[in-house]
Amino acid sequence: MTTARDIMHRGATCVQEGETLVDAARRMRDLDVGALPICGPDDRLHGMITDRDIVLKCLAKGKDPHTMTAGELAQGKPITISADAGAEQVLNAMEGHRIRRLPVIEDHRLVGMISEADLARHLAERKVGHFVETVCATA
Repeated sequence: MTTARDIMHRGATCVQEGETLVDAARRMRDLDVGALPICGPDDRLHGMITDRDIVLKCLAKGKDPHTMTAGELAQGKPITISADAGAEQVLNAMEGHRIRRLPVIEDHRLVGMISEADLARHLAERKVGHFVETVCATA
């Protein structure tokens, strides 16, 4: 059985909740990603931040990305999946919540991330096609 651990890319890089949005944006640029997990001082996942969040919730509202922190944009409890969850559970979580990135957790710690590209590399074309149709095409 294919698990989240098999699908994920390891070593997800967090932005600390106290770091500024400028720091978060630079890390996204350097890693060539559009989203980062937000971690607290306890190294546990506290949320997710996207490039879109920075634009819409900071810049478009006239706020200062040099002083606004990633933690200020962490809202609600992030959707996560256990590293041992099966591929169907991964797809159900991503499709059900209409999300394109899914943090993978083991022992309450972030161990990886699953993105659309990870799904495409590890799952059957039919399943990836359904995911795209469900999550991306209707977004």
